[in-house]
Amino acid sequence: MERQRNSSMPAALTLDQLEADVAAGLIDTVTVAITDMQGRLSGKKLQANFFLDQIVGHGTEGCNYLLAVDVDMNTVGGYEMSSWERGYGDFVMMPDMATLRYVPWQDKTAMVLADVLWEDGSDVVASPRQILRRQLKMLSDIDLIALVGTELEFIVFNDSYESAWHKGYRDLTPSNLYNVDYSLLGVSRIDDLLRDIRNSMAGASMYVESVKGECNLGQHEIAFRYDEALRTCDNHVIYKLGTKEIAAKHNKAITFMAKFNEREGSSCHTHLSVRGSDGSLTMADPKSPGKLSTFGQHFLAGQIAHMAEMTLMFAPNINSYKRYVEGSFAPTAIEWGNDNRTCALRLVGHGQGLRFENRVPGGDANPYLVVAAMIAAGLDGVKNKTPLPPEFVGNAYQTDTARVPSSLDEALRLWKSSEFIAKSFGPEVQAHYSNMAKVEIDAFSRAITDWERFRSFERM
Repeated sequence: MERQRNSSMPAALTLDQLEADVAAGLIDTVTVAITDMQGRLSGKKLQANFFLDQIVGHGTEGCNYLLAVDVDMNTVGGYEMSSWERGYGDFVMMPDMATLRYVPWQDKTAMVLADVLWEDGSDVVASPRQILRRQLKMLSDIDLIALVGTELEFIVFNDSYESAWHKGYRDLTPSNLYNVDYSLLGVSRIDDLLRDIRNSMAGASMYVESVKGECNLGQHEIAFRYDEALRTCDNHVIYKLGTKEIAAKHNKAITFMAKFNEREGSSCHTHLSVRGSDGSLTMADPKSPGKLSTFGQHFLAGQIAHMAEMTLMFAPNINSYKRYVEGSFAPTAIEWGNDNRTCALRLVGHGQGLRFENRVPGGDANPYLVVAAMIAAGLDGVKNKTPLPPEFVGNAYQTDTARVPSSLDEALRLWKSSEFIAKSFGPEVQAHYSNMAKVEIDAFSRAITDWERFRSFERM
């Protein structure tokens, strides 16, 4: 992950430029957004002058239930920070002006992401962005930084979101009718949409690398240049929202579901490299740049040691676990290997670019939680000098070693009982995300599925 900044990097929007744009009538709306537990952006669209006069230095309020509801925005029990008993009060969404940017796909609009604080200025510790910030502080305290790249796959349908809803998400038409993995023709067939997404994201201060087709019908991936961990995660959530908004303008629908059908799922392979805050080599052995240093070995060993109990952060939904199918390019074995896509952890690159790829997260993962978990596990491995098991060579689907949890129930049990999780993230975060998983499991247990109707309606 060799860092090379140049003039092709999109410039961020400064506060001075925003003020000038507002005065000139080029911007009239500023969106202030936070990331919820599910990795979605929530917030407000503010009149630009009001944002400049009142919000820049003081923030804006939002109901604290935004971090204590289910996917359908239903208020649910079990959360310490927000409940009927506590009155569902407000927290503060404090703009992080380093994230200010244009939103090219919306008329005269800029956006800024916010940190979530209580009214006394203290962190809302269960906020995903705050969880990652704390892990990055742990790295900073020992003069290290994390560089991250996320590879987010999605499926495009020629149905609008409204049409897909009314169809019950059945009988949808994918944008490509056959496997278009690396197919230039497959990408070109829908390049009006993909080009719009690429160029819009570049205009929103993201460094776009490429677009490629994937294996499932209508499945594609747009890749972005790696960056410092927090910026990558910020870009990830804005991109995910923007992609859906742009697709809707094209009368199409995009899903980031981990497993939409029985074919290949949609992943969020996450690449992570650690280096000194001065840019010095950390992960790679200086004498052999293609191999891990002692630090790198322990950091990767921490991933192996804690992968199972961290999986709730990588796979937060019932559907997430449908990806882990043998021979599907989604991992099942907790192994690492050099450029081996059958393993959960894949080592790639050399020198400053030496990094590992976590192949467990799906397209539905919250990037802040994914990266926070990876850093916490790595630091624990370094602290305890955890030995790195030998690299796996061959087909990891056929090994009988430890497996990625196969269900949300199993992942919850491991997360909830983990001393490592309690120590690394604190009991409040452990309890908060335990409840999130429990809410999903309880909701699914009450649902009647098409699978049940087809098997039971007549034949039982």
